[in-house]
Parts: sequence; C-alpha cells; structure tokens
Amino acid sequence: MDAKLTRKIKKDLETIVEDAEELLKATASQTGERVEKVRGRVQDSLNAARKRLAHAKDTVDEGLRDSADSVDDQVHEHPYAAAGIAAGIGLLIGLLIGRG
Repeated sequence: MDAKLTRKIKKDLETIVEDAEELLKATASQTGERVEKVRGRVQDSLNAARKRLAHAKDTVDEGLRDSADSVDDQVHEHPYAAAGIAAGIGLLIGLLIGRG
C-alpha cells in the first residue's frame, strides 16, 4: 500500500478515535439501558481501532525503515553515482530558482 495513503488512513483513524473518546466523555452522565449498550459498543470499537492503529504504525515504520535501508545500501554500493545524482538535482534546482 502507498505510504502516503497509509499515513492518511492512520491519521483519519486517530481523529475518529479522539472524537469517539470525546463523545463517550460527553455522554457519561446519560443513563439508560440503550445508552449503556451503545457506549459499550463504542468502547469495544475504540479498543479495536487502537489495536489497528498500533499495527498500522508498526507497518508504516517498518516500511520506512526498509526503504531507508535500501537507499543506504545503494549509496554505499554506488557512492560516485549517488554524488553525481545529488549534484545533478542540485544543479536543476539552482537553474529553476535562478529563472524566477
């Protein structure tokens, strides 16, 4: 899965969890059998979401670590090529900035 998409989904889930926690706090004084059932289901859903968030964080962290290790390996295997590419990119950025 795309890393940007994964991070966006993770952020959206975090927002939902925060909002649900606020809702639970706001309705803490409400009583009744139906309210208690709904609060219980929401609490169960929050617990499941927290577990999924922890797993998503681990997955994203692992993916980023793998990508960084891959780039590091390539730079160590081809240092002159890496320096040349970096210089070329710097030159292009310099030319683009100089045009403005």
